[in-house]
Amino acid sequence: MAKQITQRELRNNSGEIMRQLDQGESFVVTRNGVPVGELCPLRRHRFVAAEAAVAAFRGAPRVDFDRFRQDLDRAASQEIAPRG
Repeated sequence: MAKQITQRELRNNSGEIMRQLDQGESFVVTRNGVPVGELCPLRRHRFVAAEAAVAAFRGAPRVDFDRFRQDLDRAASQEIAPRG
């Protein structure tokens, strides 16, 4: 649940609030007791090691490439058409 902070707290403690955002904390900013905005951490792209990716898909079914190609052809035209 997001912690409520006042506009003044945001202004006076921005450095500490930024550190808490880095740690995953979210905030609802209020002005005169009324919520006016929300601060939440951005989702960062995380590196996944090749070994972990391979392990995650190890049990996945094999891809039938002919069937996959047919599905693609049904979904999208592969014909080359000049742009108007």
